[in-house]
Amino acid sequence: MVLESLLNPFKAKKKPWETFVAGALYATIALFLSFWVFQEYSSLIMVFLITLACVPFLYFTIKTEEELGATTISNVRLLREHGKVFLFLILLFLGFSLTLTFWYVFLPEKMVAILFSSQSQTIVNINNQISGNLANFDVFLKILLNNVRVLIFCILFAFLYGVGAIFILTWNASVIAAAMGNFIRKNLAHYATSAGFGKVAGYFHIFSIGLLRYSLHGIPEILAYFVGGLAGGIISVAVIKKDFLGEKRERIIFDSSELILIALGILFVAALLEVYVTPFLF
Repeated sequence: MVLESLLNPFKAKKKPWETFVAGALYATIALFLSFWVFQEYSSLIMVFLITLACVPFLYFTIKTEEELGATTISNVRLLREHGKVFLFLILLFLGFSLTLTFWYVFLPEKMVAILFSSQSQTIVNINNQISGNLANFDVFLKILLNNVRVLIFCILFAFLYGVGAIFILTWNASVIAAAMGNFIRKNLAHYATSAGFGKVAGYFHIFSIGLLRYSLHGIPEILAYFVGGLAGGIISVAVIKKDFLGEKRERIIFDSSELILIALGILFVAALLEVYVTPFLF
């Protein structure tokens, strides 16, 4: 109950940066606790423990947004309220991913190999799927379809389990952290070998490039998954409260459909950034 009580959805709208700190704390505790207690399966247990800490907070958030969707007349006001939620959810996600990236870079190599074993294998599988002599449009299509598939899972998990989408989002945070951490770690080793340890600015430059390389398209992708997850969660809560079968049904369907369309649009932009912008810049 201690960790769950750190966040309050009403306070988070006013002080969204607190969710970043809470996300960093959740990730750190889950990482070390999973390694000490469930070392062999720590790469998955870590994701589960982070998710577990977020469940009460996200449940009340989705419940509040469902009530707003069922009662608020103005679509502009409703989207503005949803926007506040997306802001602190993105900061929560950044708290997860940046903290896990930090530990990936600075923990001993053997410990990192155990903690991120499943995530590293996932990265290898993704790279294998898009490798080869594919045109940019083919890569774009593969990435977009894969991201849409993840979005569908987020909506489905949120609908079936209420806050189930957070598990997929936390998993994605750990995969992105492994990718960023691996990139930073490799380049730090190369830079240390060629330039020595004296040029501190160079090390900060590598950190900046590593974060920007994956954040440029990663943050829009995760935002889209949060939007889709919120849509699925709103429908789930509406079904439980029987609002979905009453006179509020049309507003709930409209609100959820609008969120899903927004999520698809964001994923389209994110795929364009990943295929055509990120390789050009990095």
